[in-house]
Amino acid sequence: MKRGLALILVSFLLIGLLAGCSGEQKAEAEKTKDGKVIVNFWTFWGSETRRPIIEKIIDDYNTSQDKVFVKHTFLPWGDIWTKNLASVAAGNPADVIINDINTVSQRAENKQVEDLSKYVDDSFKQQFYPHLWETVEYDGKAYAVPFNTDTRLLFYNKKAFKEAGLDPNKPPATWAELEEYAKKLDVKKGDNYERIGFYPLWGSVGASSWMTNADSGKGFIDNGKLAINTPKKVEALEWILGWKERLGENTVQAFQAEFGSEQANPFIAEKVAMWVDVGTFYTQLRDYGQDIEFGVAPIPAYQEGTGNFAEGGGFVAEVPKGAKHPKEAMDFIKYLTGVDAQKYWAVKNYDNVANKEAAEATVDELEGDDKTVYEATVKNLEQTKMFPIPVDYPDYHSRINPQVDNALLGKMSPEDALEEAEKDVSKMKK
Repeated sequence: MKRGLALILVSFLLIGLLAGCSGEQKAEAEKTKDGKVIVNFWTFWGSETRRPIIEKIIDDYNTSQDKVFVKHTFLPWGDIWTKNLASVAAGNPADVIINDINTVSQRAENKQVEDLSKYVDDSFKQQFYPHLWETVEYDGKAYAVPFNTDTRLLFYNKKAFKEAGLDPNKPPATWAELEEYAKKLDVKKGDNYERIGFYPLWGSVGASSWMTNADSGKGFIDNGKLAINTPKKVEALEWILGWKERLGENTVQAFQAEFGSEQANPFIAEKVAMWVDVGTFYTQLRDYGQDIEFGVAPIPAYQEGTGNFAEGGGFVAEVPKGAKHPKEAMDFIKYLTGVDAQKYWAVKNYDNVANKEAAEATVDELEGDDKTVYEATVKNLEQTKMFPIPVDYPDYHSRINPQVDNALLGKMSPEDALEEAEKDVSKMKK
């Protein structure tokens, strides 16, 4: 009995000793051996291309000063969001995380992210494109800093233009011209299409983009008011259906069944003559479509003078709620979103960045088609619309998309579909 009791006492002593060591290690882990504060930085950039780029930026920051050491952790896309929320709830989050640009307000309202207002002033804000900075503010306070973004352009095949008798240096400027050009660019052999001039739902573009374009750049929620069932959005859906009716459902589905990436992309395979995509699509075109003579232009306007509106997205750097080192985290974020780091990211990734000076410097550094396309994307940011998720209508797209799909499938008229969508979304308001 005495021997058993002694073993139990020894076990408790060992557990206590190990717990003490664990606590000491945890405390020490917040600083390096030479006293630098460790800032834990989570991203989903783990590819062979992007990971070396972000880690080079981190290394440059770490060697640029002697107070902070940034430690990078890669988490797969999807996992990073759930782990972030779980770590915030547990009170042990990362210090900096890369997150979605259009949902900052949601996280701010839910107290999942730190208020960064005391670290920024007007001169800092002015470094960024205004439409991007607007996405990171909630109730007049900044809860993140824009990192990168995107925009959509019309890519067109100049050789196909010449074959169709079109001026290769004059892309379509309006929807009417887009239809006119597309019909001339179609190539049919019997009843089958060998090449389709254009189809509005192919590429990195959806029905919502065309509805925004037609409706003077308005999204589904405009200044806090619903703008779903509007005459122009109804007209845009009817316009999309007109393309499907002209080409035929079977033709559209047959072409889509063969779509892929790289050489199998229909624009690169020269099966589609005009294609809307994000600016970074150019890297696929550059690497796998070397023989294609192409041009880029803004998305055609609904009518002359109504605006070449495109939709954009992107990511921000933010400090999760409860982070241990918000001040040091913000110091790193300022470096990450500064001119040098942003330019390096832009040049190496061929990515649109949020810092205006860095974007312009990237244009100056590039040459040839690299420069032409990147410059077009930077200019296009002036007409790129961001649609942050309002706190009053969380996940409103889940109420709209099924109704839009019903319209595109012919199950409902566009007007009935959008009317139903607006009713569904109106029920969400808190």
